Amino acid sequence: MSDLSNNLRRPIDIKLHQKSRLLEITFDDHSNCMLSCEFLRVYSPSAEVRGHGIGQEVLQTGKENVNIVAIEPVGNYAVKLIFSDDHDTGLYSWDYLYDLAKNYEAMWLEYIGRLDAAGVKRQPITTE
Repeated sequence: MSDLSNNLRRPIDIKLHQKSRLLEITFDDHSNCMLSCEFLRVYSPSAEVRGHGIGQEVLQTGKENVNIVAIEPVGNYAVKLIFSDDHDTGLYSWDYLYDLAKNYEAMWLEYIGRLDAAGVKRQPITTE
């Protein structure tokens, strides 16, 4: 059995900026990203969002103002993000977070396209 952990990028720093609703992640290759709480919520790796197979994904709507209220470590491989809408079932592995960071632009455009195709308009973001 090969050890795949050598190929995984691991966060060396994770900071939640609650006011701006951004999660800042610095990886061990020194890459840095800022992911919005909305983006992380709509791309939750949970079965509630992704379904149990291809084509079973559930389009997440109305998440413009969602925030992260807690971050819980899960072993040495993931974090559990707890959102202000009570969603807390997705485990964000290090490789999944790195994938989200590297593919943010394409994934965000895909999400906006899916909203448009469903006739769903994003609501204005409120400031507190």
